[in-house]
Amino acid sequence: MLDAFKLDGKTAIVTGAGRGLGAAIAVGLAQAGADVVISARTESELAEVAQQIQACGRRAVSVPLDLAADEPGRLVDAAVEAFGRVDIVVNNVGGAMPKPFLDTRVKDLERAFSFNVGTAHALSLATVPVMLANGGGSIINVTSSMGRLAGRAFLAYGTAKAALAHYTRLAAEDLAPKIRVNGIAPGSILTSALSYVADNDEMRTEIETNTPMRRIGSPDEIAATAVYLASPAAGYVTGKIIEVDGGLEAPNIALPIPDL
Repeated sequence: MLDAFKLDGKTAIVTGAGRGLGAAIAVGLAQAGADVVISARTESELAEVAQQIQACGRRAVSVPLDLAADEPGRLVDAAVEAFGRVDIVVNNVGGAMPKPFLDTRVKDLERAFSFNVGTAHALSLATVPVMLANGGGSIINVTSSMGRLAGRAFLAYGTAKAALAHYTRLAAEDLAPKIRVNGIAPGSILTSALSYVADNDEMRTEIETNTPMRRIGSPDEIAATAVYLASPAAGYVTGKIIEVDGGLEAPNIALPIPDL
């Protein structure tokens, strides 16, 4: 059974891989047997992740890139040049800062959509022909629990992540049966983005108390989900969003945004 989770001979591209979830996913895929092309804006962070991948006995190619401005086809070209194929894409780049409703402009929504959905589509669009040439593949989009939960100040971010989740379902229909497209919707995960919570006992306690599993998640738990979705073990899974959020059905922390 465990052989179904192996990625030997596969090549993956992971964006936003310099730290946090992207770094954990890239290393997790390498531990499962994949060679990995990693991308982020900071070259020094990529170098550290590349070393971790190589320590797993796999090959790594680092491509410093700002997907908000640069051509994603460079990642595909780097993968084909180094490894001759692309089997897995993890669209992990994304984000948007919280803002109250009256401070959220149309341009904020447009930027959030472009950064979260547009970048995922651009890389997927560049990769699909290469995947098809090799018989198929797996695309994994990292969304968020805030794409389905309602919390104040997350108008742009939550809307964009909800759009990415439905993009995932629609793309899965378009690309079946050769290419599977799925998503991961993390909840509160202990990365540098959440370090302000880890360092604040009151906020951390609030999050843990309001999470059914009574703790903050680990990046390795997101990486394990990515390995599953990328592997033959998930060969009958497409168009699905896997919620890795400790059982959330409501936000586990409220930003101090007063009533209007």
